[in-house]
Amino acid sequence: MDLAWLDHSPYLVAFITGLVGGVHCVGMCGGIVAMLSLGQQPNSQKQPTLHYISLLFAYNIGRIAGYISAGIIIGALGASILSLSELNQSKQTLSILAAIFMFLLGLYLAGFWNALTKVEAIGAKLWKFIEPLSRRFIPVNSIGRAIPLGFLWGWLPCGLVYTILIMSLSTGNALKGALLMLAFGLGTLPNLLAMGVIANKLVKWTRNPTIQLIAGLLVIAMGVITLLRAF
Repeated sequence: MDLAWLDHSPYLVAFITGLVGGVHCVGMCGGIVAMLSLGQQPNSQKQPTLHYISLLFAYNIGRIAGYISAGIIIGALGASILSLSELNQSKQTLSILAAIFMFLLGLYLAGFWNALTKVEAIGAKLWKFIEPLSRRFIPVNSIGRAIPLGFLWGWLPCGLVYTILIMSLSTGNALKGALLMLAFGLGTLPNLLAMGVIANKLVKWTRNPTIQLIAGLLVIAMGVITLLRAF
């Protein structure tokens, strides 16, 4: 079986993981999207205002920029790790670790096992220092506030983000780490943009056990692809 295509798959894996992981994104970022809508979006019988839509896009631009910055840092860290050790073996180990995280994430999204919440709890310690900074940009009444708020919220403790960051670490390259996080961020975009327009319907849809199961199984499949790449 020809698996050469796997060499070019990590960005696709990151994008699809972000896309199907939307069932988690809506829960994690729903609060900030609701905050954007306060005083901006008319009642449900009317169309969203142009100003509200511009704030929603600005927030997501900032959020994805936050992901990219994290990818640069983690990718550079991976480069340091690989430079101090046996290259091929270390890269394989990091890729296997990324696959394990994707398996855990899939189980988490499907509702089978919440082990990944313990990883999020570790990240929550860092968030305690970042979260107070985000309050400076509330209320979100301008693009100049929405972008930096999105950037800071890009560092919110999230098992989905951490999984792709482990992939970024395994690249051993700051640019590739940034591109992986960009692909992931673009994958999450449709769900969060839709969240700002059809919030109630989308939340109900993402809480459907069947949708969560399908999302979880798809992420596990992404983990299998990542594991194949490792070997």
